[in-house]
Amino acid sequence: METSIKMLDDRTDKATKQMLQKVVERKRKFDAFTFRHFVVIWLTVFSSFIYLFILYKTLMIPYSYSFAAMFSAFVDHSYNLYALVIIVGLYGLMNLLKEKKDKAEKEYHALRCEIIDKSKDLWKPEEAWKNRHLVFEMMKKNYDINLYHENK
Repeated sequence: METSIKMLDDRTDKATKQMLQKVVERKRKFDAFTFRHFVVIWLTVFSSFIYLFILYKTLMIPYSYSFAAMFSAFVDHSYNLYALVIIVGLYGLMNLLKEKKDKAEKEYHALRCEIIDKSKDLWKPEEAWKNRHLVFEMMKKNYDINLYHENK
């Protein structure tokens, strides 16, 4: 468990601490998938651009007089097949990571909204209810998790 969550001694009970810990874990999972998706997007874009530039320089310019000659030169080199497989694989990985990122975001926001909805039950005693803003501020400052509003 995170040390800052452990230090919420009298402000929260153990169940609430577990919920806060889970929302932190899901936020980290969501952030990791977001970063991976971003990296793969740019890898796909750059590799596609470089490959198309190479095709232009090695096929389009020298063999522009005939489509058949251009196609024959394209098929003649096996690196074209490998490059296409790599680019299509990166595109597929990009789509897979997008789905996983969306799923992780949905899980994260569902748990965050659940904590917001149950906040009256989680901080039931009057003293805990008055001090819940300290917990919310700590979560916002340390983990960038907004527990004040349900909107993203």
